[in-house]
Amino acid sequence: MSSTDTCIVPALPLGIAEIQALLPHRYPFLLIDRVVEFEPETRVLAYKNLTINEPFFQGHFPGHPVMPGVLVVEALAQAGGVLDQMTKLSKGIGLNPEKLFYLVKIENARFSKLVLPGDRLELEVSLKRRLRNMALYAGVACIDGREAARAEFLCAESKA
Repeated sequence: MSSTDTCIVPALPLGIAEIQALLPHRYPFLLIDRVVEFEPETRVLAYKNLTINEPFFQGHFPGHPVMPGVLVVEALAQAGGVLDQMTKLSKGIGLNPEKLFYLVKIENARFSKLVLPGDRLELEVSLKRRLRNMALYAGVACIDGREAARAEFLCAESKA
């Protein structure tokens, strides 16, 4: 999807091809597999399916694989990026590949459950406030309906 494409919001659920059209992240750093819910300017629900094949499990920790908390927060931030891009499309604004949304601040991060191979991470992100080229989000990551992590984070749009 480019800025020359028509501004059509892709139909839910979004698979990996649609997510890659919205985000610049690629293997091994794309941390969203599916988007299942979307409310423009409000919230998004995405999934990350974890297998032992994730590269970070090899060294974190050998024999006791755990997804690093910083990557759980990154997955939430990527869901925020999808929320931003899909909101733009819903408003008829084309996507600009020359601009990227960078994570600039994390607050109130809490980790309450280990994220392990075989888990499906449910990433729910809500937009709290938008200020010019910045957006403040609140995100909660759950496994089987139980909270694993939460954080508030600020992202800023800038030229790539």
